[in-house]
Amino acid sequence: MSNLYEKLSSKEGSRPYKCREYGTKVSLNLNHFRKDGRFCDIDLISGKTKVKAHRAVLAASCEYFDAMFSVGLEESQKGHVVLPTVPPGILPLIVDFIYTGEINIDKGTVQHLLIAADMLQLRELVTGCGEYLKRELHPSNALGIFRFAETHNCMGLAEEALAHAQANWNIVANGEEFLELPLQQLVTLLSSEELKVESETQVLYPALQWLEHDPACRRRHCFEVLSHVRLPLISPQVLDDAVKTVQDPSIAVALKTVRVDMKTGRGALVSLAAEPRARSRRVLLVAGGSCHDNSTHPSLTTDSILSTVLKFDLHKREWEELAPMGIARIQPGVATLSGRVYAVGGEQGSQILANGEVYEPQNNKWSSIAPMKEARCEFGLTGWNGNLYAFGGWVGSDMGASVEVYDPINDEWTLCGRMPEPRFGMGVVNFEGLIYVVGGCTHTWRHTRDLLCYEPGAGKWDVLAPMRHARSQAAAVVLDNYLYVIGGNAPRRTVLTSVERYSFDDNTWEEVASLKEARAGCAAGAAEGVLVVAGGDSESGGQRAFYRARTTLASVEVYEPRENTWRLAPALPHSRAEAGSALL
Repeated sequence: MSNLYEKLSSKEGSRPYKCREYGTKVSLNLNHFRKDGRFCDIDLISGKTKVKAHRAVLAASCEYFDAMFSVGLEESQKGHVVLPTVPPGILPLIVDFIYTGEINIDKGTVQHLLIAADMLQLRELVTGCGEYLKRELHPSNALGIFRFAETHNCMGLAEEALAHAQANWNIVANGEEFLELPLQQLVTLLSSEELKVESETQVLYPALQWLEHDPACRRRHCFEVLSHVRLPLISPQVLDDAVKTVQDPSIAVALKTVRVDMKTGRGALVSLAAEPRARSRRVLLVAGGSCHDNSTHPSLTTDSILSTVLKFDLHKREWEELAPMGIARIQPGVATLSGRVYAVGGEQGSQILANGEVYEPQNNKWSSIAPMKEARCEFGLTGWNGNLYAFGGWVGSDMGASVEVYDPINDEWTLCGRMPEPRFGMGVVNFEGLIYVVGGCTHTWRHTRDLLCYEPGAGKWDVLAPMRHARSQAAAVVLDNYLYVIGGNAPRRTVLTSVERYSFDDNTWEEVASLKEARAGCAAGAAEGVLVVAGGDSESGGQRAFYRARTTLASVEVYEPRENTWRLAPALPHSRAEAGSALL
């Protein structure tokens, strides 16, 4: 008999068995016992609320109770525990969660639940409340959630709330929560590299508003607060204007003192070597294009058509070469969407392209995307509401009027409408939810003055005030509340130096300073308060084809609206025209 027992207890041939429902059955039964008052040995009390429970279950589920019942605290000797910091309406919810692992969280209970769970060291419920608050994040509550999460050591939630506030800085900085921030959390924000701002002015004015919200208590923090604003990146005129807006004399004096410190070059109060915040550094990407002059072409060309990609750092004013596209292309559509740059369509030799590719800045790589429904070049491409929109262009052997939209999630293009008439060689931009199409060639006119407005949601077109000069192959760029149209080809085979801008507010055009050099088909972008134009075609000895000039430029010009002046900037490494460009 003993030999038989030894054989049965041997591990040979044993098979593990686990009942997956067993834990759930035990939990359900324990909860039933609790609700029926069976085997309960402790009462949890908050105000007039009393909840019966089992010490063993509380200790097994929650570090707070484990410590209380294990180390001989006074409560462990009694038949009840008073929890005055847990609201009476919250206590039953907490105990239900301890027994079942389930709970309904809503806006009215989430903060109380998280506070109680944090106090009781019930980390699973803290996590659940944090996940709920993450889904509720909005610019109007991000700072409040950030402060709340830091107070209760919910670092994952705090990091996400801070990131949300940084990404939506211009909304957050004008909200009520911002003005109530404690100094240390204000400094955390002002010193962050991740603030999404177009210029440092968008940091200066909120900082001053915070100081003036409670000047009696906050004026002593003036220099500390201002030291985290990158004042050398702000123009002297803007700083002088800011001084005039300050109401509190002490804060105004502090700002003037900092201004003098900068002007004299001492740098005792603020660093004079400030760099733009990482998230606000803007670069202009120039992709593809052509080179028609006789100088040495850059590498990776196909019949003078380029696949190379350059970036221009608008702060450092430097050019740098990036990974080339997979396909050389001229006159492609190039646009930024969700931090990526898309290059679509264009022409290679006599072939008009439908394919496209996307650039990922993090790994400096291009990858293919689905082709458009229609191959096209010299068309308009812009991003709106998470999608790309392609307009018109030269399609096959004629100009096109179709509009198609690209869904990056599904990697799919869909035809979604038509322009009022076929058109190519126009500029396309978006501004405040509307898309604008300017200039270009139609069947009626080789160069037009047209300005059209497209409402993507409704598929509706409107005609706006026409430009002063008819043009095609011009650069179109938005800066502040203006649409700038730069250079281009004009009647009588003229390449233009003229620049005009459209006021979105007034529906009017006005001329601004002309380019130093006539150019068409140039790359262009706007950021940090300036316009940049690079390369393009220009006239060669008075002889040029209908829309493609013979001389390719390498020169770069920068326009400063405040001074209404164009200045030369570092030239392209090689001459280049008919390239696509986008701001990243």
